[in-house]
Amino acid sequence: MSKVKLAIPVDNGLLSEHFGHTRLFEFFEIEDKKITHNEQLIPPPHEEGVLPRWLIDNGVTDLLTGGIGPKAINILYNKGINVYVGVQKDSAENLALNFINDSLTFGKNYCHH
Repeated sequence: MSKVKLAIPVDNGLLSEHFGHTRLFEFFEIEDKKITHNEQLIPPPHEEGVLPRWLIDNGVTDLLTGGIGPKAINILYNKGINVYVGVQKDSAENLALNFINDSLTFGKNYCHH
């Protein structure tokens, strides 16, 4: 794993179950399997295509989320962003550490719009 910028939508300190309705994203910059920087940012209001473009503009390489619509996934994939859906609810820090250690649990996407 070289240099990564990981984005995680969070609500009340835990992974948000719905990408498009989160009020906060936590970003982790990771290099050589170590977190070198993290910050929280408030995303722009939810409108179709806005959040994927905002993540792209913020240099995100990987996204961990619970549910996300197929249009958003396609926009992100087409810009080279890895999208992990159906991620188990946990704190952003624990999820980032699980991602680093290749022990992240993810699966089905429960958002179909």
